[in-house]
Amino acid sequence: MSSFACQITLKPAVSSPCARYLSQNRHCTTLACASSCRVICLACRDYGGGLNMHRRRSRAQLVGFTLSALAFAIASERLQAAEADTTEHVQVVGQAASIDNALKEQRSSDSIKSVVHADGVAQLPDQNVAEAVQRMPGVSVERDQGEGRFVTVRGLAPDLNSVTINGTLVPAPESGRRAVALDVLPAELVQSLSVIKTLTPDMDANSLGGTVDVESLSAFDHKGLFYTGSSEASYDKNTHQTSPKFSGAASNRFSLGDGIDNFGVAAALSWQKRDFGSDNVETGGDWDGSRLQSFEQRDYDISRERTGGGLNFDYKPDDLSKYYLRTLYSRFKDDEVRTTNGFEFANAQSAGQTGDAEGTRKLKARTETQEIQSYVFGGERMVGLWTLSGQAGYSESSEDSPSHIAGATFVGNDDFADTGFYDRDKPRPIVDPSFYDNSNFTLDKVDREKQYTKDTEKNVRLDLARDYDFKGYASQFKFGGKVSRRDKSNDLEVWKYEDFDDQGISDQQLNLTQFQKGTIDYRLGNFGSGISPTAIKGLIGGLNADNAYDEAESRANDFKINEDINAGYFMNTLDVDKWRFIAGLRYEGTEMDAKGTGVRDGAFESSTTNRRYHHWLPGLHARYQIDKSTQLRAAWTKTVVRPTFGQLAPGFVIDDDEASFGNPNLKPLESSNLDLGIEHFMGRAGTVSAFVFYKDIQNFVYNTDLAGTGQWANFSEANTYANGDKAKLYGLELAYSQKLDWLPSPWNGLLLGANATLSRSDASINGFDQSTGTNRKRDIDLPSQSKTVGNVMLGWENDKLSLRLSANYKSAYLYELASIGDKDHDQYVDAQTFVDFSARYSLTKNLKVSFEAQNLTDQPYFVYSGHRAYNGQYEEYGPTYKVGLTFTHF
Repeated sequence: MSSFACQITLKPAVSSPCARYLSQNRHCTTLACASSCRVICLACRDYGGGLNMHRRRSRAQLVGFTLSALAFAIASERLQAAEADTTEHVQVVGQAASIDNALKEQRSSDSIKSVVHADGVAQLPDQNVAEAVQRMPGVSVERDQGEGRFVTVRGLAPDLNSVTINGTLVPAPESGRRAVALDVLPAELVQSLSVIKTLTPDMDANSLGGTVDVESLSAFDHKGLFYTGSSEASYDKNTHQTSPKFSGAASNRFSLGDGIDNFGVAAALSWQKRDFGSDNVETGGDWDGSRLQSFEQRDYDISRERTGGGLNFDYKPDDLSKYYLRTLYSRFKDDEVRTTNGFEFANAQSAGQTGDAEGTRKLKARTETQEIQSYVFGGERMVGLWTLSGQAGYSESSEDSPSHIAGATFVGNDDFADTGFYDRDKPRPIVDPSFYDNSNFTLDKVDREKQYTKDTEKNVRLDLARDYDFKGYASQFKFGGKVSRRDKSNDLEVWKYEDFDDQGISDQQLNLTQFQKGTIDYRLGNFGSGISPTAIKGLIGGLNADNAYDEAESRANDFKINEDINAGYFMNTLDVDKWRFIAGLRYEGTEMDAKGTGVRDGAFESSTTNRRYHHWLPGLHARYQIDKSTQLRAAWTKTVVRPTFGQLAPGFVIDDDEASFGNPNLKPLESSNLDLGIEHFMGRAGTVSAFVFYKDIQNFVYNTDLAGTGQWANFSEANTYANGDKAKLYGLELAYSQKLDWLPSPWNGLLLGANATLSRSDASINGFDQSTGTNRKRDIDLPSQSKTVGNVMLGWENDKLSLRLSANYKSAYLYELASIGDKDHDQYVDAQTFVDFSARYSLTKNLKVSFEAQNLTDQPYFVYSGHRAYNGQYEEYGPTYKVGLTFTHF
């Protein structure tokens, strides 16, 4: 037996939670006494509820400890009965309580991570999981149509981070990516969100920035019967449309023997339909110095429907074992109609100049449905000094785009004279009114597509841990393994309808007047009429689809990639006085099989690749408890991220002197990571922390043009992907929150919060510069890396009313690289600040009414080309306002 003693003071208000903590904490030693086993905690100092751990070495004190443990074990049945009547997690009400709950979890974690619980998510008007995560330190989001979609962690792009649901990896619905679009997941299905920034050896090492872990509802999160339901209406100011939303959740615990509520069932359901739109003008960077070659006006009409549900089961037959089944389903349907006015000048023009221009009117109309399914079964059992845990998971993501209009183009019958633009950052057309006369346009071509992508991941893991005494100090040795099998496929079919006159269709039938649809409300100027998708489909529906089928483009974009990963690890946790050390090593072996089709001057070739490689990934974590409120953290880890599936796809297209192809021989990205920081906790919902981080990244991937080099020496284009040299990322992460409850009323309801991440990166790319005929090297920032990311929050609450005003800031970042010798045409997303407000008022104990406002300052999305004066893309969304009603029983 260990030569230490644990002196326990159980305050009445916390005795039951402490008892459960003692019985469930992993870093513990178990004692068998009489007919019961109880766990004596070796990490009591991690829990703030009246537990104090003191080391004892004398034999007499050891005897006293043993007798105390014996008394504790004999009281097993009494404590177990008390556990059935006590909540596993205290019901959280209000902003401060939610933050406090999350901070306790962060404080005791062995990793550096940020946490927000369901009640914290509900405090702000976030549409989805991505927008909820962006409030955390070091996290930002990339948006689509104003909604948060992909998550960036510490400046590293979404494809370099991973997402798990209930501990199992979530595959990506989109065809070429590893990044998971978190706008697929409704926030109502989430019990807690964590962003884990330092990975211990028992975790998958598949992220460079961090892992976003989504935990769904458990019946043991509440005492007895719990249910809640809410309804909401939102108003989009840009389109003047109102949209509904409904959600609900329920849970209860039941007895499966011994009169103890040891079996729990929890269910959640969410549905939202949001109708909105945006107005856009973009050049795509088509600048020649200060002169513009072409630009487009775009109007988006969007309808998004989110449906999600979860059903979870938990069984805890005794204090030493637990078993669970977690399920989650989410469906995201996105209907988008994009209407475009295009202007291409005969000669590049400066602002204010006029000349001849070709005019086009275009339409794209598609429905895209993304689905995510996740099923996780697992359990944990303590046997003597051993803890055995296992888990099996299956996740499936898909994206289905049925037959749709990928592009219908109407061209002007003649060039339009005296055409120009004004404003370089937000170009507005100077155009003769004849441009808006639909009789001046004729249908030139229609592209029709359908696409289906599927990504599945199956995994089984087993972990064994043994607690032991090392020279009087609490220790745990843990080892295990994981087998995962991932399969991703993409199937694209393309039809191109052209030369309509050869198919007996008259010019009159092709005139835009036959397809016009209403006048478009466009906030950025005059736009003209819309185009009817139904009329376009009616036209091409009567044509021979076989003659229009583009087999080359269809087959070249199809692929199947299998990725098998076998992993094993060992790690040791050691508590020495005020220190906790974790050291270990993880092994990951990867085998990849990729199959695709190449098209060489019209002829088809099979393209296959098989690769095997492995990584040894050490990790060292340390935590030092300066006092009961302050702790230091340090971590050195190695992690790995495999290239995206689009980058690895083996398909290629070679046509005369032009080529484009994936690169299945890309090396995985590897990173050595160093993290150092300090955390100080103060009162309720109070913390201040500072962390520095440094990442040394090898083999990062970038787009390149190999034309003019090697086997591509005689090509004008040879676009593919390559591994870069080394890249470095370093930064400072600051966070602060505090409830000012020491102020006099009513100021004691104030709550302040702020976080900021300051980062810098250094990377370089190599390529052939066709303008000079030489190879050259160029220094760049890492794509998606903002130098400054931050949040500020001001809240106030009392027993009835809760108010919260927040601002989220993200500085400019590199979005897209131009050619190796043309940095002036690199595309950057400009800085953005989103301001949101929420108010909640409790009508009764169970009934609450809410008002929310998003994007109060009407923040646009602006992409610039090289310099802020030159437009790449400008898009406006307008504010959104919501009112809601929530009923909760707990």
